Amino acid sequence: MKKDLILKLEETHTLSHTEWLELLGDFTDEERDFAAERARELTERRFGRRIYFRGIIEFTNYCRNDCLYCGIRRSNGNAVRYRLTEEEILECCREGYGLGYRTFVLQGGEDAYFTDERLCGLIKRIKSDYPECAVTLSVGERSRESYEALYKSGADRYLLRHETANCLLYGKLHPAELSLSNRMRCLRDLKEIGFQTGAGMMIGAPFSTTETLAEDMEFLADFKPQMVGVGPFIPHKDTPFRDYPSGGEKLTLFVLSLVRLMLPDVLLPATTALGTVDGRGRQLGVLAGCNVVMPNLSPLSVRKKYLLYDGKTGVDSDAAEGLRILGKQMEEIGYEVFVGRGDFSEK
Repeated sequence: MKKDLILKLEETHTLSHTEWLELLGDFTDEERDFAAERARELTERRFGRRIYFRGIIEFTNYCRNDCLYCGIRRSNGNAVRYRLTEEEILECCREGYGLGYRTFVLQGGEDAYFTDERLCGLIKRIKSDYPECAVTLSVGERSRESYEALYKSGADRYLLRHETANCLLYGKLHPAELSLSNRMRCLRDLKEIGFQTGAGMMIGAPFSTTETLAEDMEFLADFKPQMVGVGPFIPHKDTPFRDYPSGGEKLTLFVLSLVRLMLPDVLLPATTALGTVDGRGRQLGVLAGCNVVMPNLSPLSVRKKYLLYDGKTGVDSDAAEGLRILGKQMEEIGYEVFVGRGDFSEK
């Protein structure tokens, strides 16, 4: 029955709520492998055996928010805070460009220091120095006017995981001042403005259920983001969720395959979190339908300070070594590294 639903999803790119519940319920390894095979074949037809590499620059771990799952939440007094200067960020770009990267991902907490003026100035400098490169932002919830200014300055893409499409679950994962309605408003604004827009969720987050995951898939089918970030929940020792178990690797891989079948052209990363719960996680993600990997370009001096969860992989390798390791991992499974822009394109 599940194989029939997988084939239906591949053909129609949508399922009913009841069908999602059936598909996401107890599944076998054979059914998961079947979904991965269908997703992998689809990915190869559209993208070949090329994996897009993006360079992440984690430029600030200050955050005004207090999300219950996040290691850089504002109430974590054990976090060692830092902000990269504009010149330090540009140096990361210079190093990344020399290694072949043509997409820079600026990721950070919601840090009030980085006003529109500062971020827009930074984006303009990056685009001036590297006009053929894409700039992706992942800096949280902002006003529509802010997003418009960032887009006009040259930013191309924006990652803003919705985390969950269920209002009650959203409230259990976030402080009272944050709302799902505002998160959805941000995502709609980003897409309307013209950003290649990324949503996504944690798999196996505390209090999540098959029902809430089905709602996530329905949201993604309706919203049709150009990028989807899906990774397992991993606890951080300095958060209220420190004692909760990590999200399941098998469920994460299954969901990745289903996202690919639902959104054939989507840019789908094999996340660092997946590589953290399993040393081969990013390889398994690619074999499940992913076509993006995002190595770290941040200075080694701050890598261990940007910890959203415990045990994060890649914090001890510099940019060149990290790229070499991931390139070797991709080659081992028969894929090649492609470090160009790799924009979203509907086939």
